[in-house]
Amino acid sequence: MATSIFNLTRDSFGGLALTLEDGQRFEGVSPVRAFPIQSPDQGISLVLHDGKEVAWIDDMADLPPGVRALLQDELDGREFMPEIVHIASVSSFATPCTWFVKTDRGTTEFVLKDEGDIRRIGDASLLVADNHGIHFLVRNMFTIDKHSRKILDRFL
Repeated sequence: MATSIFNLTRDSFGGLALTLEDGQRFEGVSPVRAFPIQSPDQGISLVLHDGKEVAWIDDMADLPPGVRALLQDELDGREFMPEIVHIASVSSFATPCTWFVKTDRGTTEFVLKDEGDIRRIGDASLLVADNHGIHFLVRNMFTIDKHSRKILDRFL
């Protein structure tokens, strides 16, 4: 379904309501990214509670600003994957160890239980899982700062 033939609003309960060009209205739709790490702004499906797809968005950039902001707000509320932008230090190069990092959501620390909790996603991205199951994203390990890259290299 083309991105230009629907409207997206909040319903009276705060959920998303989708109205198609032909007037069909769907309450409680949820956005689901097809490729949340590699292409987070492309390939987004709007689905009902039973998983049935009712609309497809090729690229969020094609949406009107209000709809795009509403969709981004909903995705941000559903997904929690802070992006590591700098690794300040680690308590040890043996696991378990505590990582002190700066993310796109602020500074934090977490415990890495095992080197196996660092997974490669594609050629350049990494997912780092802490001891509570929270996933941190390193979007591109080749463009992160030199200090952070050096720490990552010790664990990879």
